[in-house]
Amino acid sequence: MTTHVYLSVIPEALIVSMLPPEDFGLYYAVGTRQRSRGQAMFFEVDPTLAGLQPALEQARRRCVPHSDGRPKNSVYASIYRALERVPLNAFGALYLTTDDGRVLELESGKVEPEQTDTLHLYQEFCPITPRVVSRLAPLEFSRFITGPDLLIAIPRLVFCDLKLDGLAEDPVDGEAQDLPYPHLQHLRDCLSELRTDTHKVVKMVMRNAGGGIVYRTIRSGFFVGDASGLLYYPMPSPQTLEQHHRDWWRSALMSSLD
Repeated sequence: MTTHVYLSVIPEALIVSMLPPEDFGLYYAVGTRQRSRGQAMFFEVDPTLAGLQPALEQARRRCVPHSDGRPKNSVYASIYRALERVPLNAFGALYLTTDDGRVLELESGKVEPEQTDTLHLYQEFCPITPRVVSRLAPLEFSRFITGPDLLIAIPRLVFCDLKLDGLAEDPVDGEAQDLPYPHLQHLRDCLSELRTDTHKVVKMVMRNAGGGIVYRTIRSGFFVGDASGLLYYPMPSPQTLEQHHRDWWRSALMSSLD
């Protein structure tokens, strides 16, 4: 049987499995007996390019079928600082899994330049989980957070950008009726502070934005970045999701209402 290598973001782990991505997403979200539920986000990793070779090779040797022939669901190669040790060129597709196990595959795309006067809302996933606002576009934000000049820089970051609607241009009076974020006035205050304080480029909104991903709030997509570069995984439009990924999209929308 073919073995796959997956880099999980929620939680961070490098995992070897005999399951293809769709089956692994279902297993990872609900388990073998479907008695638990939880969103999952993971990348498929090219094992020939991945780091952690000793641990990874040991996990691959242990990833063998059960005695009755069933494929091995998972063997963990790392549960600590796995993200930073997998080279960017080893990252394959990104898979987003709803809490009932439906899987959406995202391929990497090209990062488009953005105007510099627009404010942004970012959700960080791994290895840290705050929600922050910034005057920096995704590429510049990634370089800032992982850059060697920052006193508290991290080696690499997985994050997405979230919709701000009218708040991106007008934090005080901008339209925000469709934004499902808690403490909306606090978000307005944080964005306003960035507008008035030209020396500040990032401000924390929430220390730990738990509770899963509300997929309908994704603005453009997901990013993996460090000082050497940035990977971008565009999120399909709601129209495309409704037309071509209806089951996943409906599941994602229902999860956001729970």
